[in-house]
Amino acid sequence: MVWVIDAEHWPRACLRAELMERGFDVIGFERMSPALSALRHGLYGKPSAMVIDLHHLTLQVDERDALTLLGTPKILLGGGVELNETWVKEEDWAEVLRRPFTIGQVADAVEGLGKGMVD
Repeated sequence: MVWVIDAEHWPRACLRAELMERGFDVIGFERMSPALSALRHGLYGKPSAMVIDLHHLTLQVDERDALTLLGTPKILLGGGVELNETWVKEEDWAEVLRRPFTIGQVADAVEGLGKGMVD
């Protein structure tokens, strides 16, 4: 199960569609708080990977801490401003993609984490 967290509907929907075409089960979230709430309540189980787009998304300190403790591979998407934040540089990301990138490049990065994520 791959979780896509992106504040913008169309990029999130397009990435979900591309990943589903490639055989992944995917859930999209507009913000981090509903994703973490779903995790706490056991709605979908622990994700095998997360794709987090920081454009138009602000993570609170407790959300960042929860991401670190989750131990799930995370792919970060962002531009120069988002990627220069101190906490971003300190986090353990499986991959960081800097704008501009394509939906295909993001999906390739998810595939690169391992076919073991396909349910």
